Amino acid sequence: MNKRSVLRVTSMISLCLAVVLSCSISAWASGSGPFHFGFKRSVNGNLPSIDEEGFKELLKKHGAVFMGDSTKKELYMTFDNGYENGFTAGILDTLKAKQVPATFFVTGHYVKTQAELLKRMTAEGHIIGNHSWSHPDVSSISGEKLKEELERVKTEVANVTGQKEMKYLRTPRGIFNERSLAVSKELGYTNVFWSLAYKDWDVNAQRGSQYAFEKVTAQLHPGAVMLLHSISSDNAEALGRIIDEARKQGYEFKSLDEMGTKAP
Repeated sequence: MNKRSVLRVTSMISLCLAVVLSCSISAWASGSGPFHFGFKRSVNGNLPSIDEEGFKELLKKHGAVFMGDSTKKELYMTFDNGYENGFTAGILDTLKAKQVPATFFVTGHYVKTQAELLKRMTAEGHIIGNHSWSHPDVSSISGEKLKEELERVKTEVANVTGQKEMKYLRTPRGIFNERSLAVSKELGYTNVFWSLAYKDWDVNAQRGSQYAFEKVTAQLHPGAVMLLHSISSDNAEALGRIIDEARKQGYEFKSLDEMGTKAP
């Protein structure tokens, strides 16, 4: 390759890189994403915040929520159920004994393998939400593919449980962009993020029920949407104590259907 050809190739590569960088900057500047949900945690009773995350206005635009009314001592219990690890029956036992409503966000794998648990969830008054069929990065798939993912979960859950309506979505790993928010909203979904969570999903790094209890109760705040993973043995063991401590502090557990004022 002669010098002129090398210069031409180098110029083309530089142009391509410039275009990619320009597109990335444009996407970031427009606030379209993709984003990975994050938030400033509640500490010492202070409210959590997404003011510095870069996506607050986007969530507002598409009616997504991460927290309820911050003036009311209400809590919303939610679980992500990608697969079953033997703890959900016990979790349901605790919720029933304590009379606490919850929302379970399920994947296709869970729907295919845990029909009896799904039936029990609905029979005991809980909500089943959508966590997508195959747990993809929804910001990297087309709008049509996303519709297919969500419709399949809704249809199969209805076939198993009779729950005809499905209106809450939690995107896998909290990844989203404006397209995923817009498409899911068009399908009738409210994207539900969270304002209370900790690293509970690693089944090989469980640290005991006391650790779970402390991590959760330290973050309690008015309007909290609590994200827990049902695969965690720590959560299953600590759940009853968490509920009791929250009520001792004056909190009341509500269903997502009862959420009035929403944040953002």
